[in-house]
Amino acid sequence: QEYIDICDLAAGMSRQLPGQVLPSERSEHSLLETWHPLGTIGIITAFNFPHAVAGWNSAVSLICGNTQILKGAESSSLVSIATQRVVADVLDANGVNPAVSVICQGLGAEVGEAMLHDERVDLVSFTGSTRVGQHANQVVSSRFGRCILELGGNNSIVVMPSADLEMALRSIVFAAAGTCGQRCTTLRRLLVHEDVYDSLVPRLVQSYGTLPYGNPLDPKTLVGPLHNQAGVELFERTIEDAKAQGGKLLAGGTRVPSSELPSADLAKGNFVKPAIIEMDPHAPLVQEERFIPVMYVSKVSNFDSAIAINNQVEQGLTSALFSNDMREVFKWIGPRGSDTGIVNVNTSCSGAEIGGAFGGNKHTGGGRESGSDAWKQYMRRGTCTINFGTSLPLAQGIEF
Repeated sequence: QEYIDICDLAAGMSRQLPGQVLPSERSEHSLLETWHPLGTIGIITAFNFPHAVAGWNSAVSLICGNTQILKGAESSSLVSIATQRVVADVLDANGVNPAVSVICQGLGAEVGEAMLHDERVDLVSFTGSTRVGQHANQVVSSRFGRCILELGGNNSIVVMPSADLEMALRSIVFAAAGTCGQRCTTLRRLLVHEDVYDSLVPRLVQSYGTLPYGNPLDPKTLVGPLHNQAGVELFERTIEDAKAQGGKLLAGGTRVPSSELPSADLAKGNFVKPAIIEMDPHAPLVQEERFIPVMYVSKVSNFDSAIAINNQVEQGLTSALFSNDMREVFKWIGPRGSDTGIVNVNTSCSGAEIGGAFGGNKHTGGGRESGSDAWKQYMRRGTCTINFGTSLPLAQGIEF
C-alpha cells in the first residue's frame, strides 16, 4: 500500500515541481532557477522494507525524469524482483520503455560495490547500517557523486507528567514491539519522568505479557519473527550484555515457546519475546543501535535532562514527546529540542507519513526521501540570468 500511496503522491508532484523567479539587481534582467533530471539513480534497499524504500525513491526519481537501477537486499531478493516486475509491467502498459527502471540483483560486495564506483550512476540512495553507509558515502563522494543515506536510528520517546498515559502506552508498545523491533524507526529508548514512572512502566510490562505473535501476513499479528537466526543470537547476547552493564530485565527477553504460537508450522521460526530492560541511559550499550526488539527504559527528573539524553546518541532519525504542556512541546520541536530528523508530539516515533521528507541527522546520514522537497536531491539545479535589454550592466555595480 505504501508503494501505491507514494506513486499517487509523486503523480501529483509531477505537475507542480517548482522553480523560482528571483528579482535581479540589474535593470532589464531576470533571474530564475531551472531543474533538470540528474541522470541515473542507484537504489540499494535493506531487508526490512525492500518494497517501501524502493517506492519512496523510484516514484520520486521517475517523475524527475531519471533512469534507475534497483539493488535489493540479498535476503529479500524475491520481494525486490517481484516489485520490479510490477514496475516494468506498468511502464510497458503506458508506453514507457521498461529499461528506464531496471533491477540488478546480487551480492552487496559485487553488485552494490559496482554501483558505488560506477561514475555513470549519478546518485546512490543507500538504506542500511551506518557502517556500510559510511563506506558508500566515502566511495561515491570520492568520485563527486551524490548520496542519499538512510542509516541507523537509536530512537526515543519522552513521557512527561502532563502526558495522556493511555495514548503513550499504546504508542510505546507499537513502536517498540511492532515488526519485532526491525524498523529503522523502532523505539529503542524510553525516557519517563519520575512522577509518572510507576504509573506507566508496570502497565507496559503487563502489556508485553499479551503481545500477539504469529505470521506477519495475519492482520492480528503485532510481533512476527526476527529476520534470521543471527538476529536471535544477537538478541540473546544483548540481554546478557545489558545485565552485565547493570540492566534489570522487566519483561520478555527469551525465545517464544511453540505453545504460544498460533500454529505448529511457525515453531521453527525466529520468534523472540520483545524485552523491556530498566537501564542507566548513559550505559555504553544504550548508545548502540541493535536491530532487535529491546527497549531500554530510564527514569528522568526533568525535561531538559530528557532532551539531553535524547540527543546524546550518534544517530538522529526519529523521536517523540508525550506532553500536554505547550512550553515543553514548542521547546521539543525548536532549535534547543530534539535533534532528530523526525520530531513527533503525542504520537509514536515509529513510521512516518509519506507527505513529509523522511530521514535523519548525524550518523543517520542526512538523506531525505519521499515527500516535501526531497525531489530536489534527484535533480540538478541551474541558476539562469536572462538579459532582455540592450546594455551589459554587471552585478554588484562593477563597471567594465
